[in-house]
Amino acid sequence: MALLQHAAFLLVFVGTLAFFSWLDVANVRYGEHRLRERADWVSERFDADPDEIADYDRAKTGVSLLETWTTLLLVLVVLYSGLFADAVSALQSTGLPMVAQGAVFFAGAVVLLSLATTPFSAYSTFVVEDLFDFNEQTPRLFVRDLLVSLAVSIVLVGGLSAALLWIIDTLPGLWAVGGLALFVVFSLAMQVVYPRVIAPLFNDFTPIEEGDLREAVEAVFSRAGFECDQLYEMDASRRSSKTNAYFIGFGRTKRVVLFDTLVDEMSLDEVQAVLAHELAHWRENHVWKLMAASFVQIGVLLAAAQYLTATGWLYSMFGVPADATYAGLALALLWLFPLLQWLSPVTNQFSLAFEREADDFGAKIAGTRSMVTALQTLGGENLANPFPHPLYETFHYDHPPIPERIRRLEEEETASEGEDGAAPA
Repeated sequence: MALLQHAAFLLVFVGTLAFFSWLDVANVRYGEHRLRERADWVSERFDADPDEIADYDRAKTGVSLLETWTTLLLVLVVLYSGLFADAVSALQSTGLPMVAQGAVFFAGAVVLLSLATTPFSAYSTFVVEDLFDFNEQTPRLFVRDLLVSLAVSIVLVGGLSAALLWIIDTLPGLWAVGGLALFVVFSLAMQVVYPRVIAPLFNDFTPIEEGDLREAVEAVFSRAGFECDQLYEMDASRRSSKTNAYFIGFGRTKRVVLFDTLVDEMSLDEVQAVLAHELAHWRENHVWKLMAASFVQIGVLLAAAQYLTATGWLYSMFGVPADATYAGLALALLWLFPLLQWLSPVTNQFSLAFEREADDFGAKIAGTRSMVTALQTLGGENLANPFPHPLYETFHYDHPPIPERIRRLEEEETASEGEDGAAPA
């Protein structure tokens, strides 16, 4: 029985990773082929070198695959060498309450994972991103970000794990329900805490108070029926030349953030289109719908984890005592993480539909041409692979590929012009 359990675990854990690694490689090859076929279109629309896009995609994927398999190997070594069981025994010997043991355990896991992945992050930043002229980060800033990020992660993971373990101890038969309530409260709180407490640890946010940019933004707000006094420009250029924008918060706490790179690289019309796209997610309640979908997903995950942690074999597989609930929770997550990967196409469908609605709203507010050129700028400036493998797109894309978004917008504009110019019946 034990042999079958280990075979099943390796099949689920390693087999899933092997499939998605194959898909990563297939995606790179497919993208290269399609970029060669549509080189003229890419050069004209993205104002970018198709070969450079292919090279960037290949380099990113290579580093990602190496990091993923190194992390997998580390996890398997920890589990099968007995280090996992030894760590649990050491924690139990401290005499700390189970909740405190679990907080230390998961915080320690965060530290180990950071140590394992930092070399790959450094290589990606100072070699890959630098090679393609994206990196603006100094080694000193990289180290600072790493330490601050690690500290924040330890606090959040340690606190969340302690709260969840307390719920498990208090509601042993219903802890999945209590755990879901915890994550709902945490997610809502982060909508307020992240932009005001965490994000400022890494970037400066300058209020946009006057000038052409403010007027352009307020014009979009007016057309969209949106009210927000908190509009900021973020100094993203300290780290990267990539462009982006985001909207976060709710009620009186909502905030709009534009990357300074976005403001520098785009015309005001294009900035308006990007902003209108982001506001559509608020107007159509996309954020809340996706959050609700994530809560359903987390609820299923917690229910499955509650079932697994109640079984004896989960603990005996790696020689840990059944009263070490935090160890069982960690092992359950290793079993369930592949399930999330396989179910990603389901959640992606919601996001894809929402993104199309947001594109339509952006075109309505700022004009189709501005929305199209904004997408072209985003694709060209970020060297995004415009032609993903169809299967890769199914599992990984929560936004439609940019060529598809452009094609759909232009077809809708043509159809609309045709209807407007049609002779009356």
